[in-house]
Amino acid sequence: MKMSNKDKDKRTVTKDRLIGMQIVDSEGNYAGTVQDIALAIGKVGQSLIAQTKDGEVKEYDWDEIQAAGEVVLLKPPKVQTSPSSAQPLTQQPQQSQTPVCPTCGTPLTYIPQYQRWYCYKDQKYV
Repeated sequence: MKMSNKDKDKRTVTKDRLIGMQIVDSEGNYAGTVQDIALAIGKVGQSLIAQTKDGEVKEYDWDEIQAAGEVVLLKPPKVQTSPSSAQPLTQQPQQSQTPVCPTCGTPLTYIPQYQRWYCYKDQKYV
């Protein structure tokens, strides 16, 4: 079966490929291993069932997943700020030391396990 260009642009991962894959958080720490895929009854959505390094079972909603390739990468956690901790609009943000992706210009994330920088937007190592 030949894939069209439209199909090549879709990024899909089969259940067989996901099961057994390591899960890495946005900081590059091992978060667990995929044990199964769960489908939500009565609503749209999937989740990964994982066994953590502590042996516990944890469920990750599909919208928590940033990418899946050699490993499953989790999105960075959403930070909730209170009104008192928000910076005033007149204050300039500090410049970060984080390198940017040469392809898209977004900040890279260092994955210590692989000792490489990763671009979440392009879903590739740089």
